[in-house]
Amino acid sequence: MIPDLQASFACEDVRVETSGSHTIIGIINFIGAPSLPIQVIKLCVWTRWSSGVGQFEQTTRLVGPDEETVLGVARTSFTLTHEESHTTNVNIFGGVQFTQPGAHHVEILLDGEMKLRFPLRVMLPPSAVRAPGPPA
Repeated sequence: MIPDLQASFACEDVRVETSGSHTIIGIINFIGAPSLPIQVIKLCVWTRWSSGVGQFEQTTRLVGPDEETVLGVARTSFTLTHEESHTTNVNIFGGVQFTQPGAHHVEILLDGEMKLRFPLRVMLPPSAVRAPGPPA
């Protein structure tokens, strides 16, 4: 039985507490860069699956604005033993370099099939985007 993808998001860090609970630090809506290229020291993708039975492989990809350049890939195998079970996967991407502004994407695949794709925008300040010209 294929599991349901309950949630996935990009964040700065995930701590696993002694109780097993996760503390999510800094959910990322966009990456603001003063200039490009910019290297992100740590980027985490948190994903939770439930209501499935079997062995599965999650693939998490970071894809550039051209839709072809893959900036990072992580694969996580997991097992769900009964319909009420769940698992939470945290993929950590270290040293990812963004070389262009725009909508990059986080893709979540289950056994090779796309389950979720969401944008992760890299943005420059307005002054860096404007074409050079005479001062106003």
